[in-house]
Amino acid sequence: MLVLPDRDAAEDAAQEVVDRFGLSEEPQVVREALAGEDDAEDAQWLVVIEDPEAALAVPALDAFAAEYDGWHEAG
Repeated sequence: MLVLPDRDAAEDAAQEVVDRFGLSEEPQVVREALAGEDDAEDAQWLVVIEDPEAALAVPALDAFAAEYDGWHEAG
């Protein structure tokens, strides 16, 4: 899962990750509101990458997420 700061970054990353890592389908983009925040702008955007066999290299995902000012979380 990639955690990104805004919707545009998440949508761009979801499209790019397919090409870069050879995924068979585009990952799901999900908005995650931050706990306790009332402002609709306070949210993180998740790019949910299905990798059940853990075939994707964690350092590569870390670097990819950083290109979009985000980070990678295992899970």
